[in-house]
Amino acid sequence: MSEPTEETAPSVRFAYAPGVTPGKWIRRWEERMRDVPLSSFMSDAGTELAVLRDGSADLSFVRLPIERDGLNVIPLYAEQPVVVAAKGHEITAFEEVDVSDLVSETMLDSSPEGLAALGGVEMALQVVASGAGLLVLPMSVARHFNAKETVHRRLTGAPETEIAVVWLQDRDNEFIQEFVGIVRGRTAQSSRQPSSQKEEPKKAPKARTPRGPKKPSVAQRYAPNPDKGRGKGSRKRGKK
Repeated sequence: MSEPTEETAPSVRFAYAPGVTPGKWIRRWEERMRDVPLSSFMSDAGTELAVLRDGSADLSFVRLPIERDGLNVIPLYAEQPVVVAAKGHEITAFEEVDVSDLVSETMLDSSPEGLAALGGVEMALQVVASGAGLLVLPMSVARHFNAKETVHRRLTGAPETEIAVVWLQDRDNEFIQEFVGIVRGRTAQSSRQPSSQKEEPKKAPKARTPRGPKKPSVAQRYAPNPDKGRGKGSRKRGKK
């Protein structure tokens, strides 16, 4: 995203991979940056970085690993893997399955290239539903697509996937940094948030009210009481 000019109003656009739920970040942005529009869209498999290079998005939420050349990359969180099978498969008898229990199963290629060859995640899940094989996916992705003719179980012993937010190094600006700070959980008062570093306009000093002429001191009308401040019975009593 280029720096805003007088002709171009500032805005932020981001893409996100299936399974990423950006709702809380959007809400926090709208609370803090009401004058800067924020828009988002889900990116198709394999296009998470292309949308940055063609200018469709300023930031993108992707699954690692990726080619990092020319990118700022901030890892965010790991995802729980699951194994997906057709309904009625024997894995439905368990709450979780170890990867060693799947050695005799036909496994579909769950790499980005393998999923692309199958026509994407939705088509791959249809292949699973037909009973042709099992598929390993992040739990968030399996829940997002929620194929009715499939079931999924937690998978132990398999590597986790990791979500990161990325953007081009040569298109960095204060609005991107503001959004990244929100994603990383910084508060609005954090000294690392660009919005908190802006100087507030200084208030004009209050005009002083001219003082009038000093009042002359008034002569004391009565002599001071010599007994003032003494305790009871301090005054000498006269003789009866």
